[in-house]
Amino acid sequence: MFSLRPQNRRRRPQQPSRWSLPAIPWAGLGRWTLGLGSVAAALLLTAWALDQPITTVSVVGRFERVAPLDVERAVKESASGQGLVSVNLAKVRAAVRALSWVDTVSVQRSWPRGLAVTIGEQVAAARWGDSALLNTRGELFAHEATHLPLELPRLSGPEGTQSSVVQRYFSMRDRLQEMGMRITALRLDARGAWELDLDDGVTVRLGRQQLDQRFNTFMATAARIVAQRATDIAYVDMRYANGFAIGWRGAGTGDAKHGGDARNV
Repeated sequence: MFSLRPQNRRRRPQQPSRWSLPAIPWAGLGRWTLGLGSVAAALLLTAWALDQPITTVSVVGRFERVAPLDVERAVKESASGQGLVSVNLAKVRAAVRALSWVDTVSVQRSWPRGLAVTIGEQVAAARWGDSALLNTRGELFAHEATHLPLELPRLSGPEGTQSSVVQRYFSMRDRLQEMGMRITALRLDARGAWELDLDDGVTVRLGRQQLDQRFNTFMATAARIVAQRATDIAYVDMRYANGFAIGWRGAGTGDAKHGGDARNV
C-alpha cells in the first residue's frame, strides 16, 4: 500500500504591490486653464459688445384690424432696458399676442440693433353674444369688442359650447348656401335646443333631438317652400315626428302642418 504525504513547501513572501500617480504636467495644465479663461473672457466681451440697445422695430403683416403702432409700442414696453442679446423674446411675443385681433406672432433679432416682428391677424367667423368674436377655430377673442362687424352671424350658447356651436354653424352654413340662403344667427339654449335665423327673416326651430335628421328634412322639403314664400313665413318648426309646421306672418294666421302628428322637442 502506498500513501501520499503532502510535502511542505516554503512559500516566498509576496512583495507588496507598488503603484504611483502619473506625472501631471502642471505647467501645461496651467497654460490650458489660462487658455480657457481667455476664450471665456473673449466670449463675454463679444456678447457685451453685441448687446446693444434696441433702436428699431420692424412690423410685417397684412393689417386690417391691428395697428402697427400698437405693436411697436408693445414691443418697446416689454423690451425696455434690455439689449439685443439679453432681450427676452418670449416676453415680447406674449406682449404682442395680448393685443386685440392678433392671432400669431413671430419675434426675431435683427442685427445690429433691431427686432423683426411678424403678425398674423385673427379671422373672425362670427359674433359671440353681445361683445365677443369667434375665429374660424371656434376660439373666443376680442372679448369686449366695441366695434363688432354686423355682417357676421351672431352665435350664442351656454359657457363652454363655443366650439360645438361654431362647428354646427359651419356645417349648416355650407349646405344653406347651396340653396341661396344665409344664416344670420344660431342659438343653443340652456336646455340644449337649437334655433337658427335666416337672412330673409325666417326662424327655423330644430329642438333638442335628432338634430341632423331634422335639418336634413328641412333642406329636403321645407327649404323649397321658404325659398318661394319667405316674405310670408315667420318660422318653420321642425320638431315634429314626421314633418314640420310653418308659422305665417300677420295677425290671426295659424300654423300650416306638413305631415307629422305630434311635436317633440
